[in-house]
Amino acid sequence: MNRLWAQLKALRTDTRGNVAIIFAGVMTPLLLFVGASVDYSRAAALRTALQAALDATALMASKNAATQSGTDLTNTAQKFFDAVFVEPNAQTNPIEVTYNFNNGAPTVTVKGSSSISTDFIRVVGLDNLTVGSSSTVTWGKTKLQVALVLDNSGSMGSAGKITALKTATHQLLTTLKGAATNDGDVQVSIVPFSKDVNVGKGNANQPWLKWSGQSDTWDENNGSCSKSGYNDKSSCETPRCNISGYSNKNTCNAAAVCSKSQYTTKNTCQNHSGTWTVGNWSAGSWTHKDHSAWNGCVMDRDKDPQLNYDVQNTTPNPNTPASLFVPEQYGYCPPGVVKTLGYDWTALNQAVDDMQPNGSTNQTIGLALGWQTLTMDAPFLAPALQADTKQVIILLSDGLNTQNRWDGNGSDTSSAVNDRMALACSNVKNAKIEIYTIQVNTSGDPLSTVLQSCASGTDHFSAVTTSNQIITTFQDIGAKLAQLRISR
Repeated sequence: MNRLWAQLKALRTDTRGNVAIIFAGVMTPLLLFVGASVDYSRAAALRTALQAALDATALMASKNAATQSGTDLTNTAQKFFDAVFVEPNAQTNPIEVTYNFNNGAPTVTVKGSSSISTDFIRVVGLDNLTVGSSSTVTWGKTKLQVALVLDNSGSMGSAGKITALKTATHQLLTTLKGAATNDGDVQVSIVPFSKDVNVGKGNANQPWLKWSGQSDTWDENNGSCSKSGYNDKSSCETPRCNISGYSNKNTCNAAAVCSKSQYTTKNTCQNHSGTWTVGNWSAGSWTHKDHSAWNGCVMDRDKDPQLNYDVQNTTPNPNTPASLFVPEQYGYCPPGVVKTLGYDWTALNQAVDDMQPNGSTNQTIGLALGWQTLTMDAPFLAPALQADTKQVIILLSDGLNTQNRWDGNGSDTSSAVNDRMALACSNVKNAKIEIYTIQVNTSGDPLSTVLQSCASGTDHFSAVTTSNQIITTFQDIGAKLAQLRISR
């Protein structure tokens, strides 16, 4: 280009007559060419903006096309188009909207054109450049079932994370609601989790709960003993001597002591205001609390060596106790109760507001219960899976796994808990459920490899370092899910 301008400069300064004539002949088309490129660049930018506005208008119009008259549809689309296509230097014609209903799916085509005045090529008679385009959107038949598995552990209370999570989830619910043409096209469940998940204390009489039978089940650990000092069934019902120091029944029953150790006979003991105790080898009687006292939390199901109920969505069966869900009176039971799959958007938003941070982190039980909300069987009885339905789990956690039913202490990372999580992730993906995972890392924790590998691909995992990034990440996921509902 520098060489070209140098040559033109040389021509311009050359005083020979024939050179001046040649220069004048060259400059006119050259300037016209440069000017035309400017005008056509402006037209290309106008067409890009027009196409974007037509795409957005067609997408908006297609959602409600089936319920509007042709006039209403055109008027609504025109108002929307005018709001998104703002080009003050362009002359824009009214858009044309065409609606068809093909195989149960509304199809909308929006056509539009716009023109700009030229600055250079008007010298050849082109006063305006007009661009036109169209966009066709068919609101697809793909339906969505989305389980939101959300960390409510204590660490979510720091750095504004729980507040940002609530904001992000409310926005995501709005996006998903907007993606539904008809009620039920998009359904959502919400599973707040810490070490346990709150399935609702109103379910205390459900047959899918296992109250007793193991040392850590609810009946064995919530009640009272006829002998003071024993807080669980096993300790209460273990035979012991009422006099310390005697470890078998025979020696215990033969023993007798005075509360004043210097007296060794009953009479002298009592004559000196002592208490005479005769040995008695016996067990206490344990009475468990009424199940109405339960706070609603369940811990991991049994990890049967072959069936691994804790990482599966196996239907609970009273005839198979290991398959049942296990109540626990967890002191940090999440106040947010599982919201089963549905499209009551008011109730779903209320479930978000109910979330409060407390307790340890057990991503496995959150994922397992999230999967269960997408399952038609007990405990959550999801609606029947219709054809062309996409099932998705979005799992957000701010940290590393610290505790489950068997391992961890609530503060340190437990590889054993991660091992259970890895199994659950594999099982969910084998069931053809798409998983998005988000690690919120505001404390400089190591990258969660288990969350990263759990996601359905590298583009399904996000590692965020600020609370505000929770909001933008959910927005991105919401946009992707909404796109599943349309086809161009």
